[in-house]
Amino acid sequence: MRVAVAGMVAADAHQGGAIWAVLQYALGLRALGHDAILLEEVDDARFAEAAARFGRVTAAFPGRAALVGRPSGRVAGLSRGEVEGMLDGADLLLNLSGTLTDAGLLGRFGTRAYVDLDPGFTQLWHATGAADMGFARHDRFVTIGHGIGSPCSPIPCCGRTWIATPQPICLDRWPVARCATDGALTTVGHWRAYGSLHHEGVHYGQKAHALRPMLGLPRHSGARFRLALGIHPSERDDLAALRREGWQLVDPVAAAGTPAAYRQFVQGSWAEFGLAKLGYVAARCGWFSDRSVCYLASGRPVVAHDTGFSEWLPTGEGVLAFSDANGVRAAIEALRADYGRHRRAARALAEEVFRAELVLGRLLERLGAAAPLAGSAACA
Repeated sequence: MRVAVAGMVAADAHQGGAIWAVLQYALGLRALGHDAILLEEVDDARFAEAAARFGRVTAAFPGRAALVGRPSGRVAGLSRGEVEGMLDGADLLLNLSGTLTDAGLLGRFGTRAYVDLDPGFTQLWHATGAADMGFARHDRFVTIGHGIGSPCSPIPCCGRTWIATPQPICLDRWPVARCATDGALTTVGHWRAYGSLHHEGVHYGQKAHALRPMLGLPRHSGARFRLALGIHPSERDDLAALRREGWQLVDPVAAAGTPAAYRQFVQGSWAEFGLAKLGYVAARCGWFSDRSVCYLASGRPVVAHDTGFSEWLPTGEGVLAFSDANGVRAAIEALRADYGRHRRAARALAEEVFRAELVLGRLLERLGAAAPLAGSAACA
């Protein structure tokens, strides 16, 4: 099959983890033997600087790729005709977060699938009219939120049928790492990624709102927490509180600004402190982070804020879910009691649930774009 994956790898600088999240799809499809094409669309005002970053990414992860300007439609390093020819007859577009909007390119695909990476927020932005999510440009709808459409989630489906899928990971790119030496729980993220939402009396907030009730964790757990956290210097009160309570803050650009640095940061950790946006928790959307999957593949246990993922993902070994500070402390004690067992369970989950060939093979099957893949039933 000829499949295009559209996502953001160069529009924003210093986003090593976000680059990996997109590449897992393209690399996984190529591992299955498909002709996978990587596409990215960026505003013309940022085209030149993005083109340089895009070139570095595609040089490190070779394969057919194109960076397209918006609204000009120009292409970095190729003619427009060459890109259109590359896409002619393409079977499927996996449009991550709907980032590709170019009508001339969208019309070349047999099937256009919107892949929702922000479950809960995506549907609420559409339902409230806060943003045009581009649903009308697509004919199939995929989400990493396994709770979307279930009775336990208050999130509207917006008149669409959502196909739930785990996040894929290419295990050959994420081998089991050596034992960590410093014993720190780590994570990478943004204090506030974007604005919060209020809908029908529920506050769908950011990581800032999720962590504040647990500020005392370092003191009360005796554990080290190291956060590569994008937090604006104007957040003086929160920064002061984090430092006063013993949270170690590191520069996210230095720690995880490139794919290589991001992988090194993840694999040098003892475990992940998988803090979720409060909106994911309130939505009970079943979101489980692509970042957490990288920890699992590396043989690093994940202590994760439960967004409802415990309804579809096995927990208790390798992944330990929490809903409050007491749950985090209990999870840390469980890891200390038998860290080796949790390391092995972490890798096993990556292999049995998130392996790209299994996840993407089953997704193509459910989209009606491929014959059934042997073994795909192993994916949740």
